[in-house]
Amino acid sequence: MKWIRLRRSKIKVFGKRGKTLPKGFQEEHTAFLHSLLTNDIKGMKPFTLSYNLWLRQNGSPIQDFFVYKTEDSYILDTEGDAKNMIQEFEKLKLSLRVYFEDITKDHLFVFGEGCENFVQSVFGQVPEEGRFFEKGGVFVANNPMRIKEKGFDIFGDVALVPEGEEVSEEDFEDLRIERAIPRIGKELREGFSPLEAGLLHSAISLTKGCYVGQEVIARIHYKGRLPRTLALFEVQNVEESERLMDEDKEVGLITSLSRKGLALGYILSSRAEKGKEYRTEKGFARLL
Repeated sequence: MKWIRLRRSKIKVFGKRGKTLPKGFQEEHTAFLHSLLTNDIKGMKPFTLSYNLWLRQNGSPIQDFFVYKTEDSYILDTEGDAKNMIQEFEKLKLSLRVYFEDITKDHLFVFGEGCENFVQSVFGQVPEEGRFFEKGGVFVANNPMRIKEKGFDIFGDVALVPEGEEVSEEDFEDLRIERAIPRIGKELREGFSPLEAGLLHSAISLTKGCYVGQEVIARIHYKGRLPRTLALFEVQNVEESERLMDEDKEVGLITSLSRKGLALGYILSSRAEKGKEYRTEKGFARLL
């Protein structure tokens, strides 16, 4: 089993029941998050989790979240700073009776062979995929979305050090790149659509109704083929943010580099060809 201590913020979102909310809503905090985030918040069942984006009006990502629904509130798990986001949420809630609390504490992520047995031995139960439980101030979630393999988020009043191999932040980042998982501030950034990052099925609902950035997302989706796509490259002498060139045309951008000679980046769909090499200023990138 492998494990890492993640630096993630936690924001509790809760509120009042309302009588003047849109049809289908009973809680003001549910209505607030549903209109702000890209996935179906209203349809979440208690003790389930989902992955969401917070977008600008132009469809570019501001932040991403794993959203955990408890019986009467939500917990937002994010890489961003809790204090700054709460300040922004306070501006956006308008007259809604919605409240925010920074509940950031320890966060472990355990994954790989043996992680399920570890959770069973420590907590006496294992949540099903996409679900979580809370026990003694500790939340345990079965979250294979974080690194595209079976893994468990353990956060809250965590007073344990797992057995197994502790993974460094650098190793975890290399694994993220190898598995082509987009990250906020890297692949999820201004100027790029989350659809180009391959997040349609994991982070975006096309049927939930309006949310910030929804019109742009829908327009790009229903046009058909995406102009660019996120891809994995084998690279040599390449730096992050370098442009990819095909002959004399700029065709892409490197967004993340691993220490193992791999990189993530965007490439024009019309120029994407498996096995092809693209030039950068000092090196090359081969599309895998």
